[in-house]
Amino acid sequence: MSKPKVFEKPTGVKDYLPETVSKLRSIETRVLDCMEKWGYQQIITPTLEFYDTVGTASSTMDRKLFKLLDQNGRTLVLRSELTAPIARVVASLLKDEPFPLRLSYHSNVFRAFEQEAGRESEFFQTGVELVGDGSPEADAEVIALAIATLQAAGVHAFKIALGHVGYLNGLFNETLPGRLEEQEALKKCLLKRDHVGYRQQLRQLDLDQGTRSELEGILRLRGGEEICEQARSVTNDPLAQRSIQHLCEIWDVLEAYGLSSHVLMDLTMIGDFSYYTGMTFEGYSADLGFPVCSGGRYDNLLALFGRPAPATGFALKTDRILEAVSKLPAERPRRILVAYTAEGRKAAFARASELRQGAGNQVEARRVDGEWNGEAEQPDADGLYHYAGKLYDEVYYFG
Repeated sequence: MSKPKVFEKPTGVKDYLPETVSKLRSIETRVLDCMEKWGYQQIITPTLEFYDTVGTASSTMDRKLFKLLDQNGRTLVLRSELTAPIARVVASLLKDEPFPLRLSYHSNVFRAFEQEAGRESEFFQTGVELVGDGSPEADAEVIALAIATLQAAGVHAFKIALGHVGYLNGLFNETLPGRLEEQEALKKCLLKRDHVGYRQQLRQLDLDQGTRSELEGILRLRGGEEICEQARSVTNDPLAQRSIQHLCEIWDVLEAYGLSSHVLMDLTMIGDFSYYTGMTFEGYSADLGFPVCSGGRYDNLLALFGRPAPATGFALKTDRILEAVSKLPAERPRRILVAYTAEGRKAAFARASELRQGAGNQVEARRVDGEWNGEAEQPDADGLYHYAGKLYDEVYYFG
């Protein structure tokens, strides 16, 4: 028999120690409270779902799903995201609820990545879904809420990049009609934000100079409200024109919120989920080189569950937000020790119960028969009390 793996963990999972958990829970609590104030009600879905339903409807590629068999031989998956499970609930348990529905969630999700990729296989997401409203107002609301939740989480230096799937699809259909493989190759470069690779792909295509310049010009479609007119002048495709009109209406609503300064239009951004059908966005922290939130419109997903409806939403990548705010000072609770002997037990418990009513107090009750020698009765230069290798803000002794 091989030696048991006492300390090892599967690749891609991690332990969270108390200080980190405290920060993580603080982020979650503030974010969920913010979502509730905007009218979003929290929902919890199972960790396990059927592959044939939620698994196949999910945005996650099949090879990134964790699969297992139940006792009846049916294939299950660990949830890889929350949007598809919520779509299932909206079409079943909430089928009689009128639209629009505003739902929030916080859960751990699982994705199988290649070992050398260095990415977590289990991570946390906190997000919302606004179901049953296809308007620019709804898209602007989820973007505004994403901004509010990032601020609530403690991320203050960030930018939201806003794009639209339809604009690129329309432009490519106009300039590369029927050349689907070439369109996909260009989209892959844009998805990876590989603008050098995008230009290289263009040089390899059989295009006239005008078309090549037009397709290369979209890399410059990044900025504020002025991008609306610039984008309209690039293409006459009806889908692209409708898409930019929708996007610019979203911008107008964000200006009414007073939030447009946080947003950058980027028409090269297409989002990484195949079910996105309209606007997409990503939030980037100034302290990190990868997104801390992402979202978009997905109007076709609910139809897979028998209740067609437009929908939009976003998810915060809570683990990454934790990295972004980890340099900030932690909110330390006020640590209190209530030491007691057998004779002082009743009075000590009463005092500990009273102290636990105070906001921010963390009270430890500890029996010290034969141990108490007065070492914790005098504070150090920082005003902290030392006992048994730990530090306390206050100490009480009941002997």
